[in-house]
Amino acid sequence: MSPDTLLRLQVSDLAFLAPELTLVIAAVVFSLVDLLMPRSFNRSAIGWLTIVALAGSAAFVALQLGVDQPVSLLNQSYRVDDFALVLKLLFLAGTAIAVLISLGMKKEDLGGEDIGEYYYFYLPATLGAMVVASSADLIMLFVGLELLSITTYVMVGMRKRVSVSSEGAFKYIVMGGISSAFILYGMSFLYGLTGSTNLLEINAALRESGIDQFAALLYVAFFLMLTGIGFKIAAAPFHSWAPDVYQGAATPVAAYLAVVSKAAGFALLFRLFYTGFFQVGSAKYPLHDDVFLTLAVLAAAAMIVGNAMALRQQNVKRLLALSGVANAGYLLVPIVAQVGLFHVSGYAELVYYMIAYLFMNMGAFAALAIVSRASGHDDMRGFAGLYHRAPATAFAIVLIVLSLAGIPVTGGFFGKLFILLGAVEMKLFWLALVMIVTSVVSFYYYFGLIRQMFMRSGSEESPIRVTPALGVALWMSAAAGVLLGFFPGPVLNGLERLFRFSTDFFA
Repeated sequence: MSPDTLLRLQVSDLAFLAPELTLVIAAVVFSLVDLLMPRSFNRSAIGWLTIVALAGSAAFVALQLGVDQPVSLLNQSYRVDDFALVLKLLFLAGTAIAVLISLGMKKEDLGGEDIGEYYYFYLPATLGAMVVASSADLIMLFVGLELLSITTYVMVGMRKRVSVSSEGAFKYIVMGGISSAFILYGMSFLYGLTGSTNLLEINAALRESGIDQFAALLYVAFFLMLTGIGFKIAAAPFHSWAPDVYQGAATPVAAYLAVVSKAAGFALLFRLFYTGFFQVGSAKYPLHDDVFLTLAVLAAAAMIVGNAMALRQQNVKRLLALSGVANAGYLLVPIVAQVGLFHVSGYAELVYYMIAYLFMNMGAFAALAIVSRASGHDDMRGFAGLYHRAPATAFAIVLIVLSLAGIPVTGGFFGKLFILLGAVEMKLFWLALVMIVTSVVSFYYYFGLIRQMFMRSGSEESPIRVTPALGVALWMSAAAGVLLGFFPGPVLNGLERLFRFSTDFFA
C-alpha cells in the first residue's frame, strides 16, 4: 500500500468521524477561550457557541444518514450505521435543549464562577454518548461510557456552595464507579472466554464453539454487565442514586442525565446484548432466551417501583427522577420484544419513545426551571396558582404533562401504544398488562402538577417572568410532543426504513 493510498484512507476516515471531531475541536477551543478571556467576559457566549457546535455536529450526522452499508473504522471497533446515527441526533438535540435551559437561568444556579466550564463540559459528555452508540468493541464501549460518566460526575457537583449538590455528586461518583467496575468485570469474562473484544467476533465464537462447557461463566458475565448497565439507565432495583443526584444537580444537568445519559445506556444495552448474545445458547443453556427474560423482569420491576415511589413525592426533581425509573422500564419493553423474523420494529418503537421522552422530559425540566426561579425551591407547591401568574406557561406545561402521562393525542401516548402493541405481538401479555396498569397509576402524580396550577392558590400573585431561552425550550418541547402525536406514522415509518437489523448489527 502506497503512502498516498494510506493518506486517502485516513482522510476518508476523518470525514466519517466529523461529528465527533467537531465536538472535540469545539471543547478544546472553548476551554482556551474561557481560560484566556478576562473575568469581565460574558461566559454565556460560550453557551451559545456550544449550541452552534452541537448544531454543526448534528449537520454532519444528518449528511451520513441512510448509508447503504455500515462503515467500520479502527479495525472494526467503531461503526457508522443508521442505528448509531439516529441516536446521535437524539443525543445532540437533548444536549442543545439542556444548554438552552441553562442560558435562561442565573449562573449561581449552575456553576457559579465556573460557568464557562459548565457549558463546554456538555461537549465531551455528549461525545462519550456518541462513542457508545457507534462502538462495536468492548474497549471502545467502555471508553465512551466512562467519558460520559466522568464528565457528568463533575457537572453534578459544580454548585460547590450547595450542600445537596456535593452530596449528590459524592453518591453519583461512588455508585457510578461501582457500576463501571461491574461492567468491566463482566466484559473481562467475555474476553477471557472468546479471546476477542469485538462484539461480532464474540458472537461468532460463542455460536460456533457452543457454551455448554463454560455456560456458568457466561451467565456470570451477563449478570455483571446487566447490574452495571441497570445503574446507568436508573432501572429498579439499581435506581436508588437517581432521586438524590437529580435533586443535587442543577436543573439542566438533571435533564441531561434523565435524557442523554439514559439514552446512551440504552444504546449500550441494545448494541451489547443484541450483537454479543444474539442466538447464543444451547438446548441445555438457552442463554439468548434467559437474557431477554431477565430484561423483561427488570422492565416490570422498573415500571412498578418507579411509579409506586413517585406517588407521594412532593419534590419535583425527585418525582421526575422516579418517573425516569418507570420510563426506563417502558424503554426496556421494545428491547425485550426481540427484533427478529416476526417483529422488526423494536428499534423504531424504542427510538420513537426516546424522542417523545426527550421532549416531554426536557419540557418538564424547563418548566421546573421557570417555577423554581420564581419560588426559590423545587417543591410541587411552587406550581400552585401558576395559571393565574403565567397562563401561557401553564398551558405549555399541561401539554407536556399530558404527554408524560400518555394521554391521546400526544407523542407519549403513541410511544407507549407502539411499545404495547409490539409486546402483544410477541405474546408478552403479562408485561403488556404491567405496562397498562402502571401507566394508569402514573396519572395520579402527573396530574398533581395540573391540580396545583389550576386548583390551588399560591402564596404569590405577581406575574412570573419567563426568560426567552426558557420560554423557547418550554414551548419547543411542548409543540414537539403534540406534533409527534399528530404525525406518529411518518416518524415510525422513517425509523423502520433506516434501521436494518442484519446490516446495522451484523454486516
